[in-house]
Amino acid sequence: MAGFGLPNFGQLTEAFRKAQQIQQDAQKLQEELDGMEIEGSSEDGRASIWLSGNQQPLRVRLDPALLSEGQEVCETATLQALQAAYEASTSTMKERMEELTGGLNLNLPGMGG
Repeated sequence: MAGFGLPNFGQLTEAFRKAQQIQQDAQKLQEELDGMEIEGSSEDGRASIWLSGNQQPLRVRLDPALLSEGQEVCETATLQALQAAYEASTSTMKERMEELTGGLNLNLPGMGG
């Protein structure tokens, strides 16, 4: 009963095996990103924020001397630290995703490929 335009069974089995491996690797990546602590600091280093690799806020540290300089200075330093942590977290997530999908040549609509 050949001739229905379907790939042979071996090709289907291989495709399913690869899909299952990608799913397992993606789960490992998710766990790895959850366990990361990525720090971002203000330009002067007096404010720091840590995010996970999945961009979940973990903690904040403000230098006590910074607190005495007033609300606006504290807000600016905190925002700088948050922006730096977000940028580092986003970059890390993107790099890890590219490593996971590197050999796949995915050309999905809307994904820039």
